[in-house]
Amino acid sequence: MFADSLLVSEARRQFFAVSGFDREGGYTKPVYWLGLKWLRVPIPNTAGRVRAVRLHDLHHLAAGYPTTWHGEVQIGAWELAGGCGRYVAAWVLNLYAFAVGLFIAPHALWQAFVRGRRSLTLYRLGMTDDDVLQLPLGDLRSRLGLQGKTTSGSAGDAWAFAAVAAAALFQGALTVAVPLALLGGLLLLAAS
Repeated sequence: MFADSLLVSEARRQFFAVSGFDREGGYTKPVYWLGLKWLRVPIPNTAGRVRAVRLHDLHHLAAGYPTTWHGEVQIGAWELAGGCGRYVAAWVLNLYAFAVGLFIAPHALWQAFVRGRRSLTLYRLGMTDDDVLQLPLGDLRSRLGLQGKTTSGSAGDAWAFAAVAAAALFQGALTVAVPLALLGGLLLLAAS
């Protein structure tokens, strides 16, 4: 956790160092590698992804979620609940994180989702990272509504959580089903 008095730019610099990122946060690399030591998946570092990740990283700072698997599913749930605006890459990547979170950290996922329902995101506020880098981190947290305590969830939160879970699982199933169907079709063609 970074102190409220720290400038967002300095907190981000420290965040990159602690998280093992390069000085540029990996924003300029053509590919971002996601995964475990034994299974790594390349994700193209498109302009849309970089635009979203610049804000995503600031959300990590403000909300206090680490860059571990659990932290990523929490920040994904928080961002989905708070709104990803026009950032398609944020919606897609966060839905994947949410699907993973359903299996590895469902309680933490729920808590982050409820917290996000009571917060704002930089995506929704229409701000860029340049807009906030010179603010004290406490000001950013205040603008996002992260200063108060998290309350327990409501029935509305539960319905919203279920809807996002369904969308996340559907997206995940499509990601697996489409390549398998194509592979099966190719195998059938090769066999005939």
